[in-house]
Amino acid sequence: MSQFFQIHTENPQTRLIKQAAEVIRQGGVIAYPTDCGYSLGCHLGDKSALERIRAIRRLDDKHNFTLVCRDLSEISTYARFDNRLYRLLKNNTPGPYTFIFSATSEVPRRLLHPKRKTIGIRIPNNRIVSALLEELGEPIMSVSLILPGENDTMTDPYDIRDTLEHALDLVIDGGYCGIEPTTVIKMEADNIEVLREGAGDITPFT
Repeated sequence: MSQFFQIHTENPQTRLIKQAAEVIRQGGVIAYPTDCGYSLGCHLGDKSALERIRAIRRLDDKHNFTLVCRDLSEISTYARFDNRLYRLLKNNTPGPYTFIFSATSEVPRRLLHPKRKTIGIRIPNNRIVSALLEELGEPIMSVSLILPGENDTMTDPYDIRDTLEHALDLVIDGGYCGIEPTTVIKMEADNIEVLREGAGDITPFT
């Protein structure tokens, strides 16, 4: 049965953030709030935790996973981009975007799209996530919490607990999150393409 932490959205409790980070380090799978609904997350190097997330979401090996990062310097370890793309990122993060980049060799192969060798990158505008990433000191491997057969991301932590309490190690209650998904943008030096229009304004990328 999963643990359930109620964490303050504006002033996250340090004790609970430390405990949540330790759950991730120990191979746990968590549900946590972002600026666009709840996500599932685990340690980026943990293969068994990743497989648990695949099972919950019923994902195949072609699904693009996302690294949720603290800041631009952390992104540069895992994604390839030039100065133009850097400026776009700097001006539009944190925010409700998922950026698809060509991945560097630092990204575990099992997280990559098998043909395109790409990785999703996020910097959510959420203080709980920011505190958790700061405590971890590395990205969270993440995917939106959308149950099989559903189209929308889960937004209510109590529903998540009731539905998935035996599949997760921790549910972080960070309040109700917006239902609109992220805007997904493919970022290449010679081509920027909006793949999905969501909560983020597409104007800077068109």
